[in-house]
Amino acid sequence: MRPPKELRVSRDRRFLTARFSDEEPVEISAEMLRVLSPSAEVQGHSPDQRVTVFGKKDVEIARIDPVGNYAVRIVFNDGHETGLYTWSYLAELGHERDRLWQDYLRELEEKGLSRER
Repeated sequence: MRPPKELRVSRDRRFLTARFSDEEPVEISAEMLRVLSPSAEVQGHSPDQRVTVFGKKDVEIARIDPVGNYAVRIVFNDGHETGLYTWSYLAELGHERDRLWQDYLRELEEKGLSRER
């Protein structure tokens, strides 16, 4: 997948906007990016090792760093910075945002966890 034509962080640091080719831009919250980080710390090394991240409602994007021509590293104000968000993963998060978010909220509820700290 090609790099996005636009990739920017909102003024309040709580959203990332990405636009791929001539599509409408997608806006992804910092919280969603953080709790669904592609890092091994969150995803584990197999599906049964995946960690449910909670308490990140107020997380912000501190900065984004390009990684080659295929991804971006997102650094969050809670210190997390190990996820490499490929262009295809960002596009998936943007296009599947509603479904992925509902799945995450359901997982929190099932585990008795909260978005609050």
